[in-house]
Amino acid sequence: MKTVDVGSILDDGQWGGYQKLLVFATALIIVLDGLDNQVFGGVIPVLMREWHLPRTAFTPVLTSGMIGMMIGGAIGGVVGDKMGRRVALLGSILWFGLLTLLLPISTTPAMLIGLRFLAGLGLGGAMPNAAALSSEYVPTRHRPFAVTLTIMCIPFGGSLAGFVGGEVLPRWGWHTLFYLCGTAPLVLAVILLKVLPESPRFLARQHERWNELRALLGRLGHVVPDDASFADTREKAVAQASVKELFVPEYLRDTLALCGSFFFCLLSVYMGTNWVPSMLTAAKFNVGTASYGLTAFNFGGVVGAVLGAALIVRLGSRVSMLTMAAGAIAGTVILAAMAIGPQNTFAVFAMLAWTGGLINAVQTTMYALAAHVYPTSVRATGVGTAVAFGRIGGVVSPTLGSWALAAGGASEYFTVIACTMTLAFVALALVRHHVPGRSSGVPVTARAVATAH
Repeated sequence: MKTVDVGSILDDGQWGGYQKLLVFATALIIVLDGLDNQVFGGVIPVLMREWHLPRTAFTPVLTSGMIGMMIGGAIGGVVGDKMGRRVALLGSILWFGLLTLLLPISTTPAMLIGLRFLAGLGLGGAMPNAAALSSEYVPTRHRPFAVTLTIMCIPFGGSLAGFVGGEVLPRWGWHTLFYLCGTAPLVLAVILLKVLPESPRFLARQHERWNELRALLGRLGHVVPDDASFADTREKAVAQASVKELFVPEYLRDTLALCGSFFFCLLSVYMGTNWVPSMLTAAKFNVGTASYGLTAFNFGGVVGAVLGAALIVRLGSRVSMLTMAAGAIAGTVILAAMAIGPQNTFAVFAMLAWTGGLINAVQTTMYALAAHVYPTSVRATGVGTAVAFGRIGGVVSPTLGSWALAAGGASEYFTVIACTMTLAFVALALVRHHVPGRSSGVPVTARAVATAH
């Protein structure tokens, strides 16, 4: 019986059309994840007017969603490592789609708090499994780019949220907006249930699913004997997938640094996505224009993530991510000094695109960095744990953003984001096992960086 090394044929093979299609399918899930997650920021000004409530009344709603995402990220990562990335990912999208459909029944902030918390469980569980799944379809040399292109769909979905909100809210109201945002994930989940396969590296560890693995490898262009057995020599095995494996000496520093990076960067991201429309509304922009501000903040992230992924492949993640973080800090400092108002619409939106673009670019490339640090057996757990800790920053963001806007308006608001991004910069600098670039001379093989130091 021949033993096939799944790690070798995947890591050193070609990135063919079928693999690109699978990464695209995974990315579609994250587009809708970003859409459902961020659309509520544009709804807040409408609900403030309709329900005659102050902005602070919706802080607990945003906080509950972040808490749900934090818990969902931790649970989703462990479920993905134990039961499979595909199961966890499709379960997450079905869950947050159904809960989003229920949001229009809300008549009080208390109802929104409960529903946003439950929806957050699914939203949080999707991303670590999407990062793990997309990374395990492709050769190692393309892995950072594939993962970043997948996760960049968070700001793309946020841009879509701003655009859809700007078109739907003035015409048909917030109920219709949530119906649309809840239906789309359910339709996609039904389609992907038929076409999205499990991770080949996960299947290699499940002896009873080797027939499924043989068929998948065939579709990926690798012919294997019908009686072949499988191994993965490229990655370190652990006794079982658990959070404690992330804190062994080999991974301890990186785990702590990644948790800090995700915390401060996600705090910065959600300070923007939760409060940019409200900040612009308070500065005398109309509701539709304020919603497009969210599009500007996120669309820059799509461009930044693509450029960031390309830079990581060439220069490595340390230089690329620290440079982008420094650019984001500069952008927030400029915004803090600007006069925010309709008279400066072009300048304000241009700087929102620059700053949001770089913040989102740092955040999306963090998933590629985390997926690189950990081996297959704990990859979803590692990414999920870092993201779950980062969600604490998301939990803090509604209160911190509301306080900043009340204390000093736009100037104080952007000053706070400058501080949080500075702390994210420091945490990223402390990560030991960054992705090496082509120019470094270090061979980019699976786990090479994470085990060679």
